[in-house]
Amino acid sequence: VQLQASGGGLVQAGGSLRLTCAASGRTFSSNAVGWFRQAPGGEREFIAGISGSGNTDVADSVKGRFTISRDNAKKMLYLQMNSLKPEDSAHYYCAARKYTLISRSGYDFWGQGTLVTVSS
Repeated sequence: VQLQASGGGLVQAGGSLRLTCAASGRTFSSNAVGWFRQAPGGEREFIAGISGSGNTDVADSVKGRFTISRDNAKKMLYLQMNSLKPEDSAHYYCAARKYTLISRSGYDFWGQGTLVTVSS
């Protein structure tokens, strides 16, 4: 699976962004996929994951503000980010597992990051 993330940018606090991740490969619908982020000098952080069947898992730090979704027919993964805060600023990465079940770790395929900057 190859992944290409896009949609990052500069936004004011309280604003919204929608990240997209385009996937290529024959088995996207059976792969669990997810979003991670990494701020400068920080560790990579799990944000949200979605199974092949649509079950989701969202980190407490963004629950209620971020929504993960997927369109298997289009081989697309989305992250709708609302009520953004300056601490949400980071490089955001999409990733895929070989397996269909959600996990907060154990991702096998990674896209390049897209930068989100939230100004105060």
